[in-house]
Amino acid sequence: MSLDYLLTILKPMLEGAQATILLFIIAIIASIPLGFLLTLAVRSSIKPVAWLAHSYIYLMRGTPLLLQLLVIVFGLPLLPVVGDYLVLDRFVAACIGFILNYAAYFAEIFRGGLLAIDKGQYEAAQVLGLNRWQTTTKVVLPQMFRIALPAVANESVTLVKDTALLYAVAVPELLHFAQTAVNRDFTIVPFFVAALIYLLITMVLTLFFKWLERRMRFE
Repeated sequence: MSLDYLLTILKPMLEGAQATILLFIIAIIASIPLGFLLTLAVRSSIKPVAWLAHSYIYLMRGTPLLLQLLVIVFGLPLLPVVGDYLVLDRFVAACIGFILNYAAYFAEIFRGGLLAIDKGQYEAAQVLGLNRWQTTTKVVLPQMFRIALPAVANESVTLVKDTALLYAVAVPELLHFAQTAVNRDFTIVPFFVAALIYLLITMVLTLFFKWLERRMRFE
């Protein structure tokens, strides 16, 4: 396979990778805070709030992300009366789907991080005279994020790979351009190029989280 051919297919695939990376950035920035809010809601003493948060997490984690994307992109516009107002740009709709789905997973990760903190930490904070806000921000949250970080890193890598689902809702991304090249040129080389691009993205992400883990370990 000539270098010219590789350069020919690489340009559109890199353009598709931009959509992949953009979706990842939007989803990770929005879903992590939303997931933390869901964790707080689950632990709320207000029963209806806790029940709604539990139900939401169960629904999002119990149904395929692809199905959720299809409902948001193609299903919501079919609703009577309000359907016309729910017609969204497909990339925007996909971002919403990813955010809503991954927030549920991050909520469970953060909940696990909170449960892993020894109760003695809370008692020690009380002995030191820290109020509830100081205990939460200076004792609980730093430990929770340190404990949850490896799972967050793993889920983030999964998010990068799941961006390939954009292909199913007709949003041009990396896999879309790879498939187009395969169908046009009758060669699987574009699939290998796409795999290398995904590996490069996940490698950068993995190195970032390893650096973050080392930094938090020494703080």
